[in-house]
Amino acid sequence: MHSDAAAVNFQLNSHLSTLANIHKIYHTLNKLNLTEDVGQDDHQTGSLRSCSSSDCFSKVMPPRKKRRPASGDDLSAKKSRHDSMYRKYDSTRIKTEEEAFSSKRCLEWFYEYAGTDDVVGPEGMEKFCEDIGVEPENVFVYLTKHGVLLQELVPPDNTSKVVMLVLAWKLDAQNMGYFTLQEWLKGMTSLQCDTTEKLRNTLDYLRSLLNDSTNFKLIYRYAFDFAREKDQRSLDINTAKCMLGLLLGKIWPLFPVFHQFLEQSKYKVINKDQWCNVLEFSRTINLDLSNYDEDGAWPVLLDEFVEWYKDKQMS
Repeated sequence: MHSDAAAVNFQLNSHLSTLANIHKIYHTLNKLNLTEDVGQDDHQTGSLRSCSSSDCFSKVMPPRKKRRPASGDDLSAKKSRHDSMYRKYDSTRIKTEEEAFSSKRCLEWFYEYAGTDDVVGPEGMEKFCEDIGVEPENVFVYLTKHGVLLQELVPPDNTSKVVMLVLAWKLDAQNMGYFTLQEWLKGMTSLQCDTTEKLRNTLDYLRSLLNDSTNFKLIYRYAFDFAREKDQRSLDINTAKCMLGLLLGKIWPLFPVFHQFLEQSKYKVINKDQWCNVLEFSRTINLDLSNYDEDGAWPVLLDEFVEWYKDKQMS
């Protein structure tokens, strides 16, 4: 009996020793975060005690983790992302700087045509027109200063050249064919143009201003003072015909007839009152002249035109 009791105790001690070793292994793995958290209740302990060796192994082994990049790889990836972000930021910054108006760039642009002077003259103006994509002869009236007949360069029915007049208006230029430094900087700043490309992209906008009746009237009135000789109060008839052609040639059906009238008339000049009334006449009087009031406040010039035109129709 004594020997049987000793055998039982030996076997029990062996099982207890084995169980203790299993608990040591489990708690060691748990401290190393290599197994799932397991509650300390008897049921879970019993489950651990009753599991097979292969089941226990699968429970205590951690899920396979992705390899973290080596420190060199990590730094390289960060540098690549940083370089990419910097290139994107730098290109955006450069593009923004190019799009933003620069007074310095505008000044440098001016002297490309002015040379050492503080005014763009006829030669610089011709190059300027070529650069922005406008035919050189669009620098209309100023060429008369060099002995070129105005009507040969700007026929009355050609209004495509009017964009240069609109640009001069935006710059508030005082002398036809000349842009001073002050006019250039003030006008180009208002247009936000400091390069040839920017102005070329603005030409359609300048032409569109003529479609607004208020702007058109302002440009029309400006044209008289812009085109006349500054020591004269009136506009010579040749210049007047060409400027009227630019402004009214394509929008006033009676302009060709009015131009013929001016050519055969005794008038050598047109004053500002006559000039402004021609625009009003073109806007308000019917093509058959049926609503023209000879007793109205129209200048004699237009009375004579109406009489001449009616006689022409009857003959």
